[in-house]
Amino acid sequence: MWRDDAYMLDMLLAARKAQKFTYNVNWEQFKADDLLQNAVMHQIQIIGEAARKISQQYKDSHPEISWQGIIGMRNRLVHEYFDIIPERVWDVVQNNIPELIELVRPLVPPDETPRQGQ
Repeated sequence: MWRDDAYMLDMLLAARKAQKFTYNVNWEQFKADDLLQNAVMHQIQIIGEAARKISQQYKDSHPEISWQGIIGMRNRLVHEYFDIIPERVWDVVQNNIPELIELVRPLVPPDETPRQGQ
């Protein structure tokens, strides 16, 4: 289903952004920077929302991806925003995001549309 491919691309792009935002950032810097925390949390929300919209058939065919964990993190960020633990967000960025990128990258079809100027 083409929508699943689009949502997988959304997940990959958001994961890469979260990783880019935290490149060369340590825990102390992350903890002290509300803007950075919010930017990263927004990307995690995008990942979770895209995962939530992927068809059950696609999810069933890729059990290596922690769909419920991803969606659960999104739900915590959206619905329990008053109780967010920055250490948990940092842990997700440091440990889960790189793993997610490795799992999702081969599942995203290559972009075959010609870009302007090519």
